[in-house]
Amino acid sequence: MVNLIKVRDEIKSLDNKVELMAVSKTHPYSSILECYELGQRLFGENRYQEIAEKFPLPENRPEGMYLALIGHLQSNKVKKVLPLVDRIDSVDSVNLLLLIEKEAGKLNKNIDILFELNSSEEEQKSGFTDKEELFKAAMLLKDCPHVNLKGLMTVGPLGSDREKNIKAFTYTKAVFDELKEKYVPTISILSMGMSGDWEEAIMCGSNMVRIGTAIFGERNYNV
Repeated sequence: MVNLIKVRDEIKSLDNKVELMAVSKTHPYSSILECYELGQRLFGENRYQEIAEKFPLPENRPEGMYLALIGHLQSNKVKKVLPLVDRIDSVDSVNLLLLIEKEAGKLNKNIDILFELNSSEEEQKSGFTDKEELFKAAMLLKDCPHVNLKGLMTVGPLGSDREKNIKAFTYTKAVFDELKEKYVPTISILSMGMSGDWEEAIMCGSNMVRIGTAIFGERNYNV
């Protein structure tokens, strides 16, 4: 039994304008459908392989189900993942942006994206570590007619240090505001916060949280 209603109510009690993404990593499609029947429409997955194996093709999914890739995207998977998702939340380099545009053009598909910011500067994480490089990517969007930048995403620091979380999320909000003011005034999504740190993220300005464990339970890494 998924805990979607409880999680949704907890988020609404803090800010009823925050959108919830249900992240079903390692959990079966039947659990996703259970969430869908409870009104959930936005879903996220970390890996291309799991999307390909678990989800039906877009034309065969329930009406209104929206799927985002939120994990690191390798360049050799871009061509494969584009037909399967509605958004890519982990665009972390100029090269990846341009490759997505190239492959989306071949498919004649418009794809929504988020830029991923490595707000904690941890080497094991993907994402832009230099905000100037991120802004450089934003300036190239004029040459990417098949790509629609919707906002920013970040993953909080490893561990559960509240002060470090707040520092990373505050920095991401500042980059988001600068990106919106100077480069892309149409962006609206600031995706920050997961099961262990969503409260700090919302406090710092997040309007989208990505919740997996609190909804679906512990992940099964043996699948």
